[in-house]
Amino acid sequence: MAHKRSMKLPTLGITILSLALAYAACSNESASNISGAVTPMVSAGYAHTVAIRTNGTLWAWGSNDYGQVGNGTNSGVNVPVQIGTDTNWRAVVAGSYHTAAVRSDGTLWTWGYNFNGQLGNGTNVNSNAPVQVGTDNHWKSVAAGDSHTVVLKTDGSIWAWGNNVYGQLGNGTSTDSNTPVQVGTDTDWQSVSARYGNTAAVRSDGTLWLWGWNAYGQLADGTTTNSPTPLQVGAETDWQAVSVGAGYIIALKTDGSIWAWGYNDDGQVGNGTTTNTSTPVQVGLSSLWQSISAGDAHAVAIMTNESIWAWGNNANGQLGLGTTAESLGPSLVSSDTTWTLAAAGGSHTVAIQSGGTLWAWGWNAYGQLGTGTNTDATTPVQVGTDTNW
Repeated sequence: MAHKRSMKLPTLGITILSLALAYAACSNESASNISGAVTPMVSAGYAHTVAIRTNGTLWAWGSNDYGQVGNGTNSGVNVPVQIGTDTNWRAVVAGSYHTAAVRSDGTLWTWGYNFNGQLGNGTNVNSNAPVQVGTDNHWKSVAAGDSHTVVLKTDGSIWAWGNNVYGQLGNGTSTDSNTPVQVGTDTDWQSVSARYGNTAAVRSDGTLWLWGWNAYGQLADGTTTNSPTPLQVGAETDWQAVSVGAGYIIALKTDGSIWAWGYNDDGQVGNGTTTNTSTPVQVGLSSLWQSISAGDAHAVAIMTNESIWAWGNNANGQLGLGTTAESLGPSLVSSDTTWTLAAAGGSHTVAIQSGGTLWAWGWNAYGQLGTGTNTDATTPVQVGTDTNW
């Protein structure tokens, strides 16, 4: 089954993008938040996946050309492999070709591709094993884009580094940085998300802010002009969470409704059309959503009853519906109502059920599903038999 890339993305100045820029800034990513107890989490990159188990161990699998798996090699793996022996990992996120993670002591570690300095360690040299970012131990949550990284500190400040061609670092310039630079001087940020050339964040007052790339109106400011500094989305103060896709944004309000805008060629905005929009539109009519995750060109969300839904591009079965037909609005993935966490990647999806089992579906050319094969799956397939994810 062919891997579809329908979106025409401008170059970021790195040679691999002309071949495979699918997970356009990632993950996933929504940000992973640190807490006192070990919270299971999973994140999907372009073609690799990372996860933390309930015992605090870190695992990764999939494409590894740049060391993004972090196991000290550059060989891909199609089953989960443990990264080191530490049991104090608390947050992890997969970028397109790099990974970032926070330990319980508040230290930050990165590995993988580093052409634009996205590892933040003062170099532009790739690393196939975790390398600490400075000596600071006040890092709280992390988000990784295609080639930039954004991190929230415990004092509420945001820091970023890596590729900055669209102003995605938010420091008022378009100059790359291989060390952390602060985004403004505010200290009231509560969450961050990044993918491709965009960054998004929610403040403690419930306002939503975006910066970086704006070719499809994804900054929601009525223009297609990039912004190197944060721009507020409307005047609402009821935003709860945000997840950045490749040229589109999805966000969750405190009333449980989902809103989306930006690039929509595959229906990833979820409003029943394939028309781009530069203003937020509601995804369906439900106000019972509890979590969201935007992938390259598909999105996944979980309702308060723990049912899981997906929409957008489905060329590789990443919606989990048993077909490869796209969906222009939320479609029920499974009859199970035990889903607690889900992450959308380049063209694959991973999710955890309440019993601690891990499931994956979609594109699998690099073993990113972790099922021991390299065969795509159009419905959820369990990853191993462990129940401590």
